Amino acid sequence: MARENPAEKALGLLRSRLCDPNFAFKALSHSDDSNYSKLKFLVSSSITEACNNSILLLGPRGSGKIAVLELVLSDLLQEYPDMISVIRLSGLLHGSDNCAFKEIARQLCMEHQLVFSRMASFDDNSQFMIAMLRECGLAHKTIIFVLDEFDLFALSVTSQAVVIGVSCRLDADMLLDKRVRSRFSHRKLLFLPPANEDIQRLLEHILSLPTDSSFPPDYAVAFNAKLQNILADERFKEIISIYLNFDSTVKHLLRYLFRAVSYMDLESGMLSLENFKAALSNIQRHPKLECIKDCSILELYILVCMKRLEVKEQNSYNFNSVMKEYKSIHDSVKTSDYFARNVCLRAFEHLLQRELIGFTDNRGQNHSVEFSPVKLLVSFHELHQGLKSYGSCPAILQQLMDRQK
Repeated sequence: MARENPAEKALGLLRSRLCDPNFAFKALSHSDDSNYSKLKFLVSSSITEACNNSILLLGPRGSGKIAVLELVLSDLLQEYPDMISVIRLSGLLHGSDNCAFKEIARQLCMEHQLVFSRMASFDDNSQFMIAMLRECGLAHKTIIFVLDEFDLFALSVTSQAVVIGVSCRLDADMLLDKRVRSRFSHRKLLFLPPANEDIQRLLEHILSLPTDSSFPPDYAVAFNAKLQNILADERFKEIISIYLNFDSTVKHLLRYLFRAVSYMDLESGMLSLENFKAALSNIQRHPKLECIKDCSILELYILVCMKRLEVKEQNSYNFNSVMKEYKSIHDSVKTSDYFARNVCLRAFEHLLQRELIGFTDNRGQNHSVEFSPVKLLVSFHELHQGLKSYGSCPAILQQLMDRQK
């Protein structure tokens, strides 16, 4: 039987890690100030002190609320195997009282190996639930209610229980009925985009190979050394910064890293900076870049002139202002790319139609195009990249954009 290629094995390991959010968030759970530590302390205190508690986990989708919660529950189930029962509900599926009580009854029956009746009425399910919660309280067993999409429903519990609400709405608690809100503690954990130090720790945690495993020691050491060089490279930091400006959630960062490691060269068995560059260019949508590639040379000149006016902090400008800038470039460089005013006006109107530029207010649509204030609708990065990828872009335009950096 042929021996497995270490590079293929490394690729498989990295991909499996990137598909497991729980593994990724372990790197961010060691600090006492982390959401993991705060949530675990709160829930474990409720278990040991046999008291009710509630908390909301709030943050954008993909910020790690469920992943951190699952880590905490996994650890607590190992520490207190006979003292916890977890009930999971979703506001998308169990938004009404009837659906919620029926699902709670079903999960309690499964937990205690009882027969669940699908034909049970709302009253039957609610009485059964209350009786089971009372029995769990007498047995010093804590029920942990996990309410995903918390903003879609509310639940009031009077037995020994911990209610953990998960929502992407920061005002989720304000959507509760006043009676329920008064009983609900206002503890919240906010899941914010990770800091730069957390990103660095996350990348090392996920992408480094274990040196005490079945990998050849020399290969694992060389792989990790190359990875450290990449992580320390300013070009890599710029790539990650660009991506995080596009989407700063950990979930999408993992998706980006999965694409990057998939480009790994299996012959060398090493990650490279090019892998991350290729992933960045493929994972982002570039509708403006595609439009710039289809522009004429004259239209490129107009876009660069408008960018130069913005850099000069000329807040309000129109077609006539752009023409003055265009003429100044021609006079200083003596370029052959100089077109008549009426040709420039048609190119300007075409840019308006393509929505690469636009009027600063709605009144511009009712006035002459030449005198209406306009603005650029592409960023400096998009324009700069568009010029670089344009096959026959005049060198002077590249030079003018480089000077604006």
